[in-house]
Amino acid sequence: MQILTLTSDTGLQDYYIASLKGAILKAIKEVQIVDISHSIKPFDVASAAFQMQCCYKDFPDGTIHLIGVDSEPLIQPPEYSDATTFVSSYPTIMKFHNQYFISNDNGFFGAFLDDKDPQELWRYTVDKTNASELKYPMKNCFLHLAKRIMDEEPLSQFTEAVNKYKKALIPKAVIEEFIVRGIVIHVDSFGNLITNISKADFERLPKDAPYEIKFANEKYYIDHISETYNSVQQGERVALFNENNLLEIAINRGARQSTGGADILFGMKQGDRLRIESSPAGSRKTLLF
Repeated sequence: MQILTLTSDTGLQDYYIASLKGAILKAIKEVQIVDISHSIKPFDVASAAFQMQCCYKDFPDGTIHLIGVDSEPLIQPPEYSDATTFVSSYPTIMKFHNQYFISNDNGFFGAFLDDKDPQELWRYTVDKTNASELKYPMKNCFLHLAKRIMDEEPLSQFTEAVNKYKKALIPKAVIEEFIVRGIVIHVDSFGNLITNISKADFERLPKDAPYEIKFANEKYYIDHISETYNSVQQGERVALFNENNLLEIAINRGARQSTGGADILFGMKQGDRLRIESSPAGSRKTLLF
């Protein structure tokens, strides 16, 4: 059975996703629909890329992902042909990891790929006489592209092969001799603070040296990275590397809907800074505050 995933910035309070799913069920007889997230901040393609980075490997070959974040194509009028500030963005199909990703070329592909290369990249030119494709493109354009892939229609028959794509920025951690500086790149529904500091970044610090993770403008710190949330007592702060090997700051059994998550209790949000500061013997005088 064909798997089709949905990621959008539309939220669930309106009819949009129900309308999309109805159109999918009408167009495709046998399909498994998987919602990745519909709570992406409007137009935040970097957050959409982060969500997809965290889960695409769990899907089988042939999965088709529809990414409807900042999804309306931007078609450059002829009078702007020489302008540098008006850059077109077209619906694009990327094949990567033997899966298909359909999105507007608005920076999503560059943020998702980082330093990797796609297997294939194809651009779909919207028919300007068919204005319906520009209205709710996730349903009226991306879905139809997905259906043509499912029907095994060669991509070369309805798209053009390209080798360039736009890049949205997912900031990377900054590594110094005894310090790793990072930011919060996502706050999950529990209020856990997911950062851009990877386990590999942390392992570049001197091995076996004492360290502190400082955050919330250095009002708080943690001096040990745990394996699980329950490694500390309920209500205690905890740092761990999650299943995607990204550093996470949390409150064990804390959540926004109950006692409060780390975001509320520490007063932190997406984009806030933190750092890991290592203190090998004789190094304290070299650390900058």
